Amino acid sequence: MPSRPPAPSRKSAVFSRSTYPEYLRISAILRLETVGGALLLIATAAALIWANSPAAGTYFGLRDLEVGFEPWHLRLSVGHWASDGLLAVFFFIAGLELKREFVSGELRRPAKAVVPVTAAVGGVVLPALIYASINWGQGAEALRGWAIPTATDIAFALAVLAVINTHLPAALRTFLLTLAVVDDLIAIGIIAFFYSAGLQPVLLLAALVPLALFAVLVQKHIGRWYLLVPLAAATWALVHASGVHATVAGVLLGFTVPVLASRQEAERAMERDTADKATANRALAERGMEEKGMAERIEHRLRPLSAGFAVPVFAFFSAGVAIGGGAGLASALADPVAVGIVAALVAGKALGVFGATYLITKTTRATLDAGLKWIDIAGLSILAGVGFTVSLLIAELSFGAGSAHDDHAKVAILAGSVTAAAIAAVVLKARNRHYRRVEAEEKRDDDGDGVPDVFEPAAERDG
Repeated sequence: MPSRPPAPSRKSAVFSRSTYPEYLRISAILRLETVGGALLLIATAAALIWANSPAAGTYFGLRDLEVGFEPWHLRLSVGHWASDGLLAVFFFIAGLELKREFVSGELRRPAKAVVPVTAAVGGVVLPALIYASINWGQGAEALRGWAIPTATDIAFALAVLAVINTHLPAALRTFLLTLAVVDDLIAIGIIAFFYSAGLQPVLLLAALVPLALFAVLVQKHIGRWYLLVPLAAATWALVHASGVHATVAGVLLGFTVPVLASRQEAERAMERDTADKATANRALAERGMEEKGMAERIEHRLRPLSAGFAVPVFAFFSAGVAIGGGAGLASALADPVAVGIVAALVAGKALGVFGATYLITKTTRATLDAGLKWIDIAGLSILAGVGFTVSLLIAELSFGAGSAHDDHAKVAILAGSVTAAAIAAVVLKARNRHYRRVEAEEKRDDDGDGVPDVFEPAAERDG
């Protein structure tokens, strides 16, 4: 009896759509971050104009004005308060988002997580290598900036998409957000391990006390602000005094917040949506009790503060650099530090993200989702070279605010980000007609059940 030929291997699709609730959540986040990105651009432009105007002295005087209580190691400049204090809110949101992604989001399944994680790693390693190779003979001080071009600024990138009116499909938007989340995780590790100085172990251990109390309260779903805010502030202050960068405190606090709701909270949420208790219980079981937990509620309240205030104010005090006209700009960009940053952001990020994505896809049983082409991944990879908020922070940590290298690094971050954004805009805009068709398909709801047809199983649609 002749042997049967082996069944063809079944390839899994990468860059596929997530579930409809996840699609709605990501869409809401990206809308808010797009607004935040617009405010970020306005704040950056205002800082550059003021810092290069006849009133530049007042800008730098305000940025360097020191306020605070010295005995608590909290007498800081206004710019320092923005980078250490306000950015802690940004990193707290990053901590919440990271935990959610690993517990109930795109990163909870290794098969789906491997592509964005590998892409993020490629987008960190290659830019760092390019920067280091260009600055290898420039001394240890220049090499301290190796991590500057490793970050991707999701708000800035989304602002670019909004300006060029690009309608990215859901799969690409999910990938962009997940990539940025993993990128933030790597940046947090870099800041904690490579940019901490004068470590004070006693103070760091002392920070565990308010952190543990904060964790106990949120795990018990106690969300009273007058209890949580003082504990969070105490954790931040002790981490700051310990020599570890204070933004790490925001991430640690975010990690303690539970993602999933308690069963009682989930039942109440489901009962509000469903009058019939039996139906509510079935829906509760099907959704795995993933109704709005404390992490999502806190994120909903704080993300507008982060995107709309904390990050733009940080950018305002960090991006202001006296360029000194065309000659000054040319001089700044001639610094090997600046050359390394621009090359790493424009070429390193694009090649790192695209190359890692292509490699992991071709070496596993995976293929691109229907409706996507490699040019789409290339455009998104180039867009990942928009590095801003975290890049500015790492530049200050590398060289010190106001130093020559720091000023040149800021100019390079702006130049590299704008260049990457412009190239990405050309690539993605060329595909915008296709993106509009995909977007229209993702909104079709022929059966009128409130869920677009593409997010429903084929059997459910046919039945």
